[in-house]
Amino acid sequence: MATSTARRRQRSTRLVVAVALLVASAVLVVGATASGSAVLVTVSAFLALALGAAATKITHSELLQSRRDAARDRAEQAQEYARITEKRSRENAEFRTSMEKRIAERQKLIGELEEELAKVQKKAAETTSKLGSEARRAEQAEARLVDADARIDDAEERAAEAIVLAAELEDEVALLKAELAAWEQTRKAKSA
Repeated sequence: MATSTARRRQRSTRLVVAVALLVASAVLVVGATASGSAVLVTVSAFLALALGAAATKITHSELLQSRRDAARDRAEQAQEYARITEKRSRENAEFRTSMEKRIAERQKLIGELEEELAKVQKKAAETTSKLGSEARRAEQAEARLVDADARIDDAEERAAEAIVLAAELEDEVALLKAELAAWEQTRKAKSA
């Protein structure tokens, strides 16, 4: 900042000197013209020409200096931008590396989770298959049980019918024995 302020004062001083030289040459020419002396006008004209050349030289050197300063400022700015760009490139490379690492970790985790999910799904399928098989076996057992119950009911019904039939037959046998006994008594009575 100090250099910038010093440069501004220097430029300002240079331009003031150049303007002062031009004003001095104008006053000299006007004064010589007013005096009416041809020698004085000629000398003042040459002196004005020299002072104008000096003012032009001062202004030109000021212009060149300002261009050099501007070029140096642009070069410094370009170097600063290059440093900033390099720093950002390093930061971007670090960020990219970090992101690639995080993505790789996430991909690995996703792969592991997918493997676990596949195992769980396989186990669930096996369990579902076993449950289905057990359900079929239970249904078959229940059907056999219902069939056995029906056969037991049928057997109990036939047994009840057999008991009734046996009781009827026993009654009939008793009736026939009584008839036989009565017939034998009748025959004995006739034979006697």
